[in-house]
Amino acid sequence: MSNHDDNLTELYDKDGNLIGALITAQLWSSIKPRIMDLLPKEAPKEKPEPIGEWETLKQYWDFAYPVDMDVHCELCGNKTENWETDEPRKFRLMSCNLGGLVTFKCMHCQGRVTKKHFKDEITVECTEYVPEKSKHLEARY
Repeated sequence: MSNHDDNLTELYDKDGNLIGALITAQLWSSIKPRIMDLLPKEAPKEKPEPIGEWETLKQYWDFAYPVDMDVHCELCGNKTENWETDEPRKFRLMSCNLGGLVTFKCMHCQGRVTKKHFKDEITVECTEYVPEKSKHLEARY
């Protein structure tokens, strides 16, 4: 890491290659109008579904019930008996871990469906899509 006054911090990998930079909000406010034309205009591409993690969870499945493939969005009513086989996809796998936490994005309302797999039960939570971040929840440096 290298600091250029208090507004810019250059970030380097373990081999000393520059990989990025962190700038303060104050510096960003002053340079943003000058560089916006240089930034890509296309929307960011969605990351691929973490199917490998899902396959790992299924391989090590040790819950008292069979692997569950159904997903239901309580926000808009979208549902499927098997999210893997839907064409087109009704739900997109967003994250999955070996502990049994699996999240999906509803392709109808963009809401988040979170399935928590416990030893004896599954709990499901649905969270409404929020298009803009709340300034109260943003990190402060």
